[in-house]
Amino acid sequence: MKALLAGVLLGATAWAQAGDGRLLATGGATSLEGAAGGGITPWAVLAGYGERGEWGAHAFGTRVETGDYRLDVAGLAVAYGNRIELSYARQRFDLGNLARGLRLPENSLSQDVFGLKVRLFGDLIYDRLPQVSLGVQHKRQKDFLIPSLVGAQRDRDTEAYLTASRLFLGGAFGYNLLVNGGLRYSRANELGLLGFGGDRRDSRSLLKEGSVAVLLDRHWAVGVEYREKPDNLGFAGESDWADLFIGYFPSKRLAVVLAYARLGEIATLDNQDGAYLSIQGSF
Repeated sequence: MKALLAGVLLGATAWAQAGDGRLLATGGATSLEGAAGGGITPWAVLAGYGERGEWGAHAFGTRVETGDYRLDVAGLAVAYGNRIELSYARQRFDLGNLARGLRLPENSLSQDVFGLKVRLFGDLIYDRLPQVSLGVQHKRQKDFLIPSLVGAQRDRDTEAYLTASRLFLGGAFGYNLLVNGGLRYSRANELGLLGFGGDRRDSRSLLKEGSVAVLLDRHWAVGVEYREKPDNLGFAGESDWADLFIGYFPSKRLAVVLAYARLGEIATLDNQDGAYLSIQGSF
């Protein structure tokens, strides 16, 4: 994980450049699937701080620890002209106590996520309309034995999401307020780490997600996120996700996000709540 993060940071630095026009923190952090935005949900913003005619990029590493499970993610995203974003993320899900207790044939699950996001219209701050972006993510599950045994129907799939974001200057008792809402069309089980589709339902579902953040000053933000999840597998329920986060943006080059995540039931184990830490470099 450390080697992968170091590699994408060095690679992005070599050729990506950031613009100076966008406000600090308006590039967001990075979602678990690699797209720019919050931690568990993407925003309509694009990676980095590049404006029209400029490149922007970010590289990131994230860990979520619940006690029973651990999720590690690393990746990068590249954007051009504040119009189009390409992203990649590698996720590794350590099954921890579940693998040891059930003597599973594998102790981790992993997948690759390839993303494309396009800003359709609007602007985060300066347009009459909110910034609206359309995203597509192609996911490839790499360890399909366990998902197939519990009812998953396929090891890869493509999903789409539509998201709208708006920053209201002084919108929360004088503090800047970021509001984001989105819809996702997906049949991914636990982001796709448990495959796609299931014995209960194999069709895609229209899922709601969103976030609200208050920018306390130029460098600090606090907020909440919510993500609705499908419930396709009969062997275990799949809970909706939520978190309470604090973000620190010391400069346009660095972002650190710490969160308390409430993930509910995951693969038969309840009360999977824990810590979320993400570090992002932007260019």
